[in-house]
Amino acid sequence: MVNGFERARNGLRPACYRGAMAELVRGVSVPAFIYGTAWKEDRTEALTSLALAAGFRAIDTANQRKHYYEAGVGAAVTRALRTGMLRRDELFLQTKFTHVRGQDDRLPYDPRAPVRIQVDQSFASSLEHLGTDHVDSYLLHGPSTTTGLLDQDVEAWQAMEAIQQTGRARQLGISNITLEQLEQLHRLARVKPRFVQNRCHASTGWDAQVRAFCRANAIGYQAFSLLTANRRELTQPLIEEIMLRTGHTREQLVFRFAIELGMIPLTGTSSDQHMRADLDALAFALDEGDLRGIESIGTR
Repeated sequence: MVNGFERARNGLRPACYRGAMAELVRGVSVPAFIYGTAWKEDRTEALTSLALAAGFRAIDTANQRKHYYEAGVGAAVTRALRTGMLRRDELFLQTKFTHVRGQDDRLPYDPRAPVRIQVDQSFASSLEHLGTDHVDSYLLHGPSTTTGLLDQDVEAWQAMEAIQQTGRARQLGISNITLEQLEQLHRLARVKPRFVQNRCHASTGWDAQVRAFCRANAIGYQAFSLLTANRRELTQPLIEEIMLRTGHTREQLVFRFAIELGMIPLTGTSSDQHMRADLDALAFALDEGDLRGIESIGTR
């Protein structure tokens, strides 16, 4: 796979500007860095506005009031568009359909309705929340079981395919998925997933098996919890030594590492200073030894 995240040793360099976008094979345009809005509650609108002002041009949310405030994202995006901070075609906007088991009592659909109707109702609600006529990526917010796919997952995906065919969702994807489930979905899907969004653990080789499948099938791999899921690994002496030698922060190193391995990292920081510092991960490259050292840190 040749894309904007390929290693510098192949003669390519990372994009060094805020809001950078990169190209996957088959012409699918994907962001270099995503701002995630989970667990922000009443700060969602303000923090999304800060992220856009800092230079993020990719925003992730979900129609799951339990963990996200999608309408807050929409309010920030609407203001940014109205004031001319950015154009809609400069923004990558991603949201999700969440099954009943992942919701609280503030459901965006009728829980008694068939799943395909739930998807339609949730998506219509998302467009209203976000103040847009389309999203750039629509994800199934995880299968409804930890092993395999159930009929309701297949029904949800087929409903999402129907939405994608209308142009209201440019691309489809899935989050919180195992390799077995991803292989199964890829076989049965008429519209193939273009994104996978997973929690990324160093102890699993940074989700190496799922990433390998994504690489082989032109799927963009979005990595979340890169920092919080790897607190112990990221305090090892190797990381401290690289920080001291390069002058980069721990966060910048892990985000740069993820980018160079072909991932699309998410950050959910609530600090304006950290937002800008995180985006600076787009502006430098790791040497081969440091890259391989961080890659193997989960087995140390």
